[in-house]
Amino acid sequence: MRNFPSIKKNSDFQLVYRQGKSFGNPYLVMYIRKNSLEHNRIGISASKKLGNSVIRHRLIRLIREIFRECDPLLHKSFDLVVIVRKESVGALYRKLQNAFLHLCKLHGLME
Repeated sequence: MRNFPSIKKNSDFQLVYRQGKSFGNPYLVMYIRKNSLEHNRIGISASKKLGNSVIRHRLIRLIREIFRECDPLLHKSFDLVVIVRKESVGALYRKLQNAFLHLCKLHGLME
């Protein structure tokens, strides 16, 4: 199994924030930017304002799993940065998945 395609460097996050396009909904904010790779990468940001590390990491795991499931449906060569909003705390998987798909459609990442 290959490594999960994630954005790790702060400079990559900053590049997506500065040069990317963003849309949001009550649960998530998504920035996207075209990259030079043959696959999509995701970076997830969860502020300490959301709660303790258990809560934040649960949300990060959920978003990562949603991305993993949806990645085959998305157009390739994009960097995505997802910011988790306070409304996501305690939200069910299906709600977060619908929010993620909604943002992907707004960005034109899927048909």
